Amino acid sequence: MRLFDYLHEEWKVELAPLASKIDSIQDELSSRTYLPDSSLIFRALQNPVSSSRVLIVGQDPYPNPGFACGYAFSVPPDVGKVPKSLQNILREVTDDVGSTCIRYGDLTPWVAQGVILLNRTLTLEVGESLSHSNLGWQAVTDEVTRILNRQGVVNILWGKSAGELQAFTNPLRTIVGVHPSPLSAYRGFFGSKPFSKANAILKQEGREEIIW
Repeated sequence: MRLFDYLHEEWKVELAPLASKIDSIQDELSSRTYLPDSSLIFRALQNPVSSSRVLIVGQDPYPNPGFACGYAFSVPPDVGKVPKSLQNILREVTDDVGSTCIRYGDLTPWVAQGVILLNRTLTLEVGESLSHSNLGWQAVTDEVTRILNRQGVVNILWGKSAGELQAFTNPLRTIVGVHPSPLSAYRGFFGSKPFSKANAILKQEGREEIIW
């Protein structure tokens, strides 16, 4: 099955000019062992474009089998151990807004409210972070960001690679911060209050806030 066919119908229309690019990436993947599963690579784009309210961007999927699920930073509810980056995110949510609706590291309650959890690079080799940073995924995630910003989303960009997307975002709706990984979280992630800031932007525009 073509990766392109996993996209929501609205995304198929929007990303049609990149269909051949996506096909070429799929050809490259065919000779590799990678994460996440093909059916999950475009999971973040399986909801309508029109329902999107917040875009959160990270680096690339978790390199551990069983962790990468197609949503940036999220893990399946049965994974057992919540990754440190996600622990830091949930700590900041609670410190920022007082509580979180998230349990067991599964961020699908955010997705259900129109949050797009997108990685800058959508695949990697098992056990090797950044191993697919040269496959061309950036052309796809650049365009996804352009499309979502025409839609008027609030952007939360964490880390160096995500920060590159500022070129395609509305600065009045963009929150940029360090990556929540243990290596950088203490350099400005904790206390940055991205969740309340995003809600403040939504509220100012008369839009429904996210229940984080």
